[in-house]
Amino acid sequence: MSQRHRKSHVSHERWLISYADFITLLFSLFVVLYAFARADEKKQTQVTAAIDTAFKSLGIFGQTIPRPGKAPHTQGAEQPVIPMNIVMGEEVLAPARVRQDLDRMRRDLTQRLSNQVAQHTVSIQMGRDGLVISLREAGFFNSASAAPRPEALPALRQIAASLSRSPYDLRIEGHTDNIPIHTAEFESNWELSSARATRIARLFLDLKALLPDRLSAAGYAEFHPVATNDTAEGRAENRRVDLVVMPRSVINFASPGNLAAPESHAGWRRIGDE
Repeated sequence: MSQRHRKSHVSHERWLISYADFITLLFSLFVVLYAFARADEKKQTQVTAAIDTAFKSLGIFGQTIPRPGKAPHTQGAEQPVIPMNIVMGEEVLAPARVRQDLDRMRRDLTQRLSNQVAQHTVSIQMGRDGLVISLREAGFFNSASAAPRPEALPALRQIAASLSRSPYDLRIEGHTDNIPIHTAEFESNWELSSARATRIARLFLDLKALLPDRLSAAGYAEFHPVATNDTAEGRAENRRVDLVVMPRSVINFASPGNLAAPESHAGWRRIGDE
């Protein structure tokens, strides 16, 4: 009888022990996850500080990068604006770095094309949107023709070789003088300027100098002159194809450190601008 009595009083609340163990383990898990999260935040702060120090030593950033979780100080005097950086793929480029790259390219091309520069068939200078390589008609095209002269191909290959080492975009602009044109091939200066820009773009693609998504071509006819059209010399300067090497986010080089919307390097106002 005693054994039967003991068996009849077996406890049915032992599941509470297992439940308590489960809650304890679950709490421990969340504690560990929280500890990892705090550690990652600390490591992120340390990495950010290290990158900030490295970039400042190279002169890329003029201001300190805000630390994660810390709001910038806004009280008191007005805070200076940190210049925006430019993203090229996975690389972040500061305006000063872009300017240095383009100036290095300008010097390289000036040396490569020293004969054309001396003959005033090529001019290379910094413009509003970037580096402008201006190809005069006299050295690259026959009158009323969009096909580059055979003797101009070596110079174009030199330009393509320099562009192939650059991470920047290229905008090709065709320009003419204000003398009307009407031939079997081109009905106006619009068609001629666009065709010349497109032929140069096609040549660079064939030479594999740039990827297609980094290249654009446009014709501006006679409406963006760089000299007067009242003289033969001025009209000769206006008949040109400009190669504008520029970052994807366009820097206003007239105001160092600022960014501007894409616009013709000659600074012409758009229709509707006051």
